[in-house]
Amino acid sequence: MIRIGMLAAAAMLALPAAHAAEPAPGCMVARPATGDPKAYAATFFPKASLADLDALAACLGDPDPAVRDDFAFTVWSEGLRGRQLSDAQMRQALAILTKMAAGPDDAGGFRRPFAALALSEVARADRIEPFLTEAELHGLAASGAAYLRGVTDYRGFVPGEGWRHGVAHGADLLMQLALNPRLSRADADLLLGAITVQVAPAASPYYHHGESGRLARPVLFLAKRADIDDAAWAAWFKAFHPDADTRWKEAYSSDAGLAAVHNLTAFANALYVTAAETQDPQVKRLAPLAVELLKAIP
Repeated sequence: MIRIGMLAAAAMLALPAAHAAEPAPGCMVARPATGDPKAYAATFFPKASLADLDALAACLGDPDPAVRDDFAFTVWSEGLRGRQLSDAQMRQALAILTKMAAGPDDAGGFRRPFAALALSEVARADRIEPFLTEAELHGLAASGAAYLRGVTDYRGFVPGEGWRHGVAHGADLLMQLALNPRLSRADADLLLGAITVQVAPAASPYYHHGESGRLARPVLFLAKRADIDDAAWAAWFKAFHPDADTRWKEAYSSDAGLAAVHNLTAFANALYVTAAETQDPQVKRLAPLAVELLKAIP
């Protein structure tokens, strides 16, 4: 998904002209003209100052998908997956990206969802090789849940502009947290509450960029937890059952109703297919609850 670079500003390190391209508008990091992101990350992060990390994070909001996605996010991903960042850099990344995900968006609407996607890589890095304290992990779970709850821009892929995909990127962050064995039950409840908000929100369009499946993934991993019992799962599923709201009462006579039916059905199906086929008894217990939900949808 991405490529990367060093700061091109005069006060920062610059790559030799033969190996660097001019920074794109909105991104003050020079991208390599050739080469793979993995190799670039391996040379960028060991030399990167905190200011360099700030500049690379800012590139996640660039309007050019080649800069935002193929370069900036890919370099973050390769660096974090390759453990190229020191603990101090990891914490700086956590702080920068959390602030971006929680802050106001840029005019194009790219910064926050790509900050959330990069945060999913921070969460993955901690899951693979823990570096966060319990308090920091709780803070990341709270930030991830708050981000997903707050998504109101439902654009996915737009030709010529690339991806925003706020719901899916938030779900990816929650999935990495759900996989973490150090996650507390209280944190798990935060994640489930945030997912509930975005499964079939009143303002959303028809999900057609894989959002429902992405939202289902953290749920399936949370189902493996022994501290969420059958009664808790039954109550969580029950909260999705259609109520007296107009969009449900007149589901087939309004676009809002049709979108709600479409999105809730897709989510329940995604849960059912995996839960019904798995050999994990913890996950399999979701299958009958998903069936009940499907039957309740108009």
